[in-house]
Amino acid sequence: MYSFTICALLLVAGYAVYGAAVARIFGVDAKRPTPVHTRYDGVDYVPLPWWKIFLIQLLNIAGLGPIFGAIMGAVYGASAFLWIVLGCIFGGAVHDYCAGMLSIRHGGESLPETVGRYMGKPFKQGIRVFTALLMLQVGAVFIAGPANLLADFTPDALTSAFWVGAIFVYYLLATLLPIDKLIGRIYPFLGAALLFMAVGVLLSLFYYRPPIPEITQGIGNMRPDAGVYPIFPLLFISIACGAISGFHATQSPLMARCIKNETLGRRIFFGAMVAEGLMALTWAAAAASFFGSVGGLQEFLAAHGNNAAPVVDAIVNTWMGRVGGLLAILGVVVAPITSGDTALRSARLIVADMAAVGQRSIKSRLYITLPIFGMVFLLLQINFDVIWRYFAWSNQTLAACTLWAATVYFVRQRRCYWITLIPAVFMTLVCATYLLIAPEGFALQHTPAYIGGAVFTVAMLLLFILSTKRSRIL
Repeated sequence: MYSFTICALLLVAGYAVYGAAVARIFGVDAKRPTPVHTRYDGVDYVPLPWWKIFLIQLLNIAGLGPIFGAIMGAVYGASAFLWIVLGCIFGGAVHDYCAGMLSIRHGGESLPETVGRYMGKPFKQGIRVFTALLMLQVGAVFIAGPANLLADFTPDALTSAFWVGAIFVYYLLATLLPIDKLIGRIYPFLGAALLFMAVGVLLSLFYYRPPIPEITQGIGNMRPDAGVYPIFPLLFISIACGAISGFHATQSPLMARCIKNETLGRRIFFGAMVAEGLMALTWAAAAASFFGSVGGLQEFLAAHGNNAAPVVDAIVNTWMGRVGGLLAILGVVVAPITSGDTALRSARLIVADMAAVGQRSIKSRLYITLPIFGMVFLLLQINFDVIWRYFAWSNQTLAACTLWAATVYFVRQRRCYWITLIPAVFMTLVCATYLLIAPEGFALQHTPAYIGGAVFTVAMLLLFILSTKRSRIL
């Protein structure tokens, strides 16, 4: 219990201390007008109270990842706690904050436009397509995932296909309507369900005091198949939301269009990421201890096809009772749905930026939205596990790209660029190695995969140094 408590306190301290330092390094200007004042359109650029933006941002980024990803990461043992804390503070929170603040500085533009601004036009074209495809994957994953959950928790007549249709219709409305008409009105209530779930599990940990693994007992790989699933890089892909996730960088610009003052960026972008880190830490601790040990979790997962949903069901119904369990399950369902809707909204805005099509009229929005939903429907015909595996790698690769772009920004501004360079290099190493070692990648043996990942990362670092020196900005 001591390790868990210390990790939770470190996350809070990270927001208070490191978050303030990052904001100071970025150069927040309280007097600079934000995009909502200069580009108000009543659709996407709409001023909202900071607390409402915080809840929307938290719901946008908190998909299945901080729950299911944390549970699957917990099978590695206490090392998952360290990655959540260090990854969240020094990686994910900095990543989300920079993505949001850079969007504010450039008129609320979408992530591919911001990345291209700092990485060059050829890179921008590639990242545009890459990000749009990632948003389609998110939309498909966060339709199929919650639909299957709802089918498990509702009468047999309400099949998965029924819930897919219902969620599809909701996503269409959330993508088309002005942000304050649907998302801005229902998210506070959905946020309450999500927070109730997280707080309920957190309090249960302190009440029941299950045997949570202690970091002092070792942070080695506790999987029985550790040779097949090494901690590096698989743990850093398994736990994305809650530590660092490229998907978040596509969501921050949505809220950048609604913020009234730059000084609110830390509590919204940095703060929402830390809140998600606390959620992931809570679920990792609960999963690793509820079944008596990490080994007990591994056995339970193996008996249920490595599906994290039965783990959630067992924990909340045992610790929180029937009513509390129902509310907690609602939170589990809400989390992916409220990421999927804004993923597709983000896809619309990314395509609109690419095509330079204004989004004030409903006709313009339909012109872009309908083809997007057609492609999502096609993706839904593919096996869920296949989409999820490729989404996981694409997600972390986008995080690395965002961090590299932010590093170039800090270099050009002659500010401390190490706060983004170090996590950029680390995530590049993670993604390159994963692609070489994973079954869905090149499936190489560990040693050549590690060497190949290191060579690629060093090459990227040298390219960065040479390009910045050539531009005389380093």
